[in-house]
Amino acid sequence: MANSGMSPSISFFSSSLFGTSSRLNPKLLSTFKPNSSLKSLKPLSVRSDLTAIPILSFAGEKVGETQLSLKSAPSNTARAVVHRGIVTDLQNNRRGTASTLTRGEVRGGGKKPYPQKKTGRARRGSQRTPLRPGGGVVFGPKPRDWSIKINRKEKRLAISTAMSSAAVNTIVVEDFSDKFDKPKTKEFISAMKRWGIDPKEKSMFLMTEVPDNVRLSSRNIGTLKMLTPRTLNLYDILNSDKLVLTQETVDYLNRMYGLEAIDEETDDEEDYEDGDEGLGAADNNSDVTE
Repeated sequence: MANSGMSPSISFFSSSLFGTSSRLNPKLLSTFKPNSSLKSLKPLSVRSDLTAIPILSFAGEKVGETQLSLKSAPSNTARAVVHRGIVTDLQNNRRGTASTLTRGEVRGGGKKPYPQKKTGRARRGSQRTPLRPGGGVVFGPKPRDWSIKINRKEKRLAISTAMSSAAVNTIVVEDFSDKFDKPKTKEFISAMKRWGIDPKEKSMFLMTEVPDNVRLSSRNIGTLKMLTPRTLNLYDILNSDKLVLTQETVDYLNRMYGLEAIDEETDDEEDYEDGDEGLGAADNNSDVTE
């Protein structure tokens, strides 16, 4: 995470949306009086946060504003919803292929190394005991399935809540797909600086389609993630200091994660929720083998 002095962080632990705790809320505590009735508690409801985001041209000039209206969990449950979503993504990304051999599976060790008695040494029945080098492993990992399930609506609510919290560090730029005639990382970094993005900070670009020249121009920037709606995931949202959208992706987010979002899932979102390809495609080096 970049230095918070340069720009407010939108990480999971420092976001203002997740900082509210029910234990520190005197209004909520006042409802739990001995003589109070449970009917006084209001049911939790999903709200919609409307945020105005500036639109920047390729030259870095402000040309207008757009509205980002996404569903958001209540402040006293938002942290739990996002936490469950990120744990599900990270755990489903584990391959679970780590494997060790027990003393019964290690090759060799079938013969008793020396007699039980009259040697003055400690008794030993096998050379493959876990006490010796080359022996078996006690309680070592075995291949297992780490995947866990999460409700579709809960997962979408976690993404929309994280995006809503990150709106303060989000900018919208005009479509720049045709601005790069050839792959040039230097020109892409210059464009980022014109948009007020420090190349040393972690940034996430969300585009409906990523042209080859844009992808090749940005792939050498280690702090940048170039995502599409199919690869959109919680980890990259929470791990970024700046979010860059286009007008098409803003319309997509409002349509899929707004308060009146459509119930039908697109093929891209089905692939992500069923196989969790978003996190794996966003970071191929994040595979955990244990």
